[in-house]
Amino acid sequence: MLSLTLLILNCKEKTQKSSSNNNAHKQSEEEMIPGDLIEFGENYAAAWSSQEPGKVAEFYAEDASLTVNNGEPAIGTEAITNVAKGFMDSFPDMIVTMDSLVNESDKIQFHWTLIGTNTGPQGTGNKVHISGYEEWTLNKDGLVQESKGNFNEDEYNRQLKGTE
Repeated sequence: MLSLTLLILNCKEKTQKSSSNNNAHKQSEEEMIPGDLIEFGENYAAAWSSQEPGKVAEFYAEDASLTVNNGEPAIGTEAITNVAKGFMDSFPDMIVTMDSLVNESDKIQFHWTLIGTNTGPQGTGNKVHISGYEEWTLNKDGLVQESKGNFNEDEYNRQLKGTE
């Protein structure tokens, strides 16, 4: 009887370990986001929060493009610096956080939240809290080659104006 109990307990322990290993493997397959890419995203968000627009451009290839809501693309690091500067000037207290990264075949989606007060030149003085994402194509050097940014522009404008 004792040997039967030990056999059952041993089998149960092996099954739990196997199940636990399968779940860990399954989870890592679904995430497929390497730690260095997570660090890249966190540092990118910090660059947007830094009030130093050149820091944002450091994440891009020299000939990269950044498009915001299907607008005219900013091409090259100088143009990307100017886009970042526009947001930073409008929101001197801007904080951008990384919400998540999603691996979509050959693209990475960087999901973010921007919080700030529009106190820059011609500012409304209103607070903005908006979320969106950028779809990145990275080059062989691990820099952003192309970024397509998206956020709800109507909601953004509503918050800027302070309307209900």
